[in-house]
This record gives sequence, structure tokens and C-alpha cells, in this order.
Amino acid sequence: MKYLRMLGMGLIAAVLFLSLLSLKGVGQEPPRKNPPPQGRSEGKTSFGLKPLTEMTAEDKYKGEDGGLYGGGYNEPPPEHQAAVRKELAKIVPLDAEGNPSKDGKIILLSLGGRHPTEDFSSFKKTVDADPEKSPSVVIMDGALGGQGPPKDGRNPLEQRLYKEGATVKQVQVAMMKQSFMSPKNDFPAHAQKLRDDLIVDLNNYKEKYPNLRVIYMTTRYYGGYGGSVNPEPQTYEAAFAIRWLIQDQIKGEPKLNYDPAKGEVHAPLILWGPYYWADGTTPRKSDGLIWERNDYENDGTHLSGSGTQKVIEMLLKFFRTDAGARTWLLKT
Repeated sequence: MKYLRMLGMGLIAAVLFLSLLSLKGVGQEPPRKNPPPQGRSEGKTSFGLKPLTEMTAEDKYKGEDGGLYGGGYNEPPPEHQAAVRKELAKIVPLDAEGNPSKDGKIILLSLGGRHPTEDFSSFKKTVDADPEKSPSVVIMDGALGGQGPPKDGRNPLEQRLYKEGATVKQVQVAMMKQSFMSPKNDFPAHAQKLRDDLIVDLNNYKEKYPNLRVIYMTTRYYGGYGGSVNPEPQTYEAAFAIRWLIQDQIKGEPKLNYDPAKGEVHAPLILWGPYYWADGTTPRKSDGLIWERNDYENDGTHLSGSGTQKVIEMLLKFFRTDAGARTWLLKT
């Protein structure tokens, strides 16, 4: 009996000892302090590409020279400047029927998918609070979040316009950011396809909004963190689609005609808006812009709060400093 009692006490002591070891975590892998988010895409911090705004007329990317407008120009070329000023001068407050009125409205409408919605909603709040904004200007988020590019340009925006006491005939300026999701082809094929699809969209927008005078266009920011959804270098290359549109419009492409003196009007005047692309963590020379991994959500595609703030700041800077935009956006 004495032996059994000693054996029982020994077993109890052993159990207690092992329990203490378990509580202290001895022999166990220590818990991670900051486990990585599930499904996070890390991607690449750089692709070694030069922003289009930093390329000169002599620089080449797969046969294409530099500058947003080509030829090393980041502003409309000199021969196009007069036409731009003429079209911008037509932007004045309009009444509900589209007639000039000092009590009318100038609608600035965003167009595109989820990305413009995220950016433009915050931009609208900031500009609406700016005392320098013209009281005639009404900023509207017309992008359809999560639905991608419109198939026919006929978005159900009338209800949003009516809530602002406005009509489609008062829409005179638009901001559009668009790109293909998961492009299948190499350059230039995927950019040519994007250009052709954008021509259809522009034609439909002009039909829907007959007084749409000017559309500022741009592409996405760096796409190196998001895998196959908006990958690099296709995101970078999408900028050439917009440049080709503008160059074709300057050359007189009938489908892109904005001037009634030259025939039937099918599109608004196309201009570059703010250029968001930078090569990941490589600082852009003009302003030091970089895109870090924490500027994006876990998917590496959609922007986080810090990334969205960068876009808002670029939008604000563009519309406050662009000579043409200031003529209609700010108080005179």
C-alpha cells in the first residue's frame, strides 16, 4: 500500500510539472506577434520603367516616345493649345435645359469603375469645402463602383443628378480613370483594344451628355503588387491608349470630333488629367511620388487609406493648378 501511495503521488507530481511547462509555453512555438494578413499579395516593388512624364522625345519604350501627349510634351502641343482654350471658354453655367444662365450649374462628373468612386468621393468632399470653389460647380461621383467599364456609356445617373437639382444637359466636364482588368494580350495589342473601347465609351457619353465639353482622362497607379488583375507592365502601357486617343483627335479622327465646325460632333475634347503612375518605390523625379505596399489593401490592387490620400492630393493639385481647369472650377 505504501508503494502504491508513493507511486500515485509521483504521478500527480509529474502531471503538475507538465501542466506548468504547458502554461509557460516550454517546448512550444512562440506565438507570432504580427501574423501576416491572409491572402496578401506582395508583388514587386519596381519594374524598372520610366514614367511617361519623364521620358523625352528621344526616349523609347517599345517604339513609343515620351511625354503624355507624345514628342516629350506633358502639356497639349503648341498647335493644339488654341483649340483647347476655345473649348474651355464654352464651359459656363447652364440651366436645366442646357441654356447659359448666371444661376445655372457646371457639372463635373467622374466616370469609370470602383477606383474612381473611391478617389472621387473623397475629392468631392474636400473641394466642396473649399471657399475658392465656384458656387456654380457641382461635383458628382458618376462612377459605378465594382461594375467595371460601362458597356454602352448609359449609366443610371439621372437619379443622382436629380438629387443635386441637376440634369444631364448641365454635365460639361468629366474625369475618367479606366483600364482593362486582367489584360490578355501583349503590347501594343491590349492598349489598342483599350483605345478602341474607349472610343465607343466617349461616343456614348457625348450622346448621353450633349453638353459634355471636356473629359480629363488618366490610367491607374502602379500595378506591381496585385498579381494578374491590373498587372505590370500592362498598367503602365495603358497610358499609351489615352495618348493615342488624343493624338487621333488632334489629327481629325471623325469618331473623336469635338468641333462642330469640322462636322458632326461625336466626342468631348480629350485632355490628360493627373498622371498617377510611378515605378513602385522608385521616387518620381517631378514630385517624389512612390507607391509602397502599404498603400494598397491585401489584394495589392485596391488602395488603402494612405494610397487613396495620395490620389486625392494629386487630384486637388491638378484641378487647382491646371490653367484650363481653374477657369471654370474656381471663383472668378
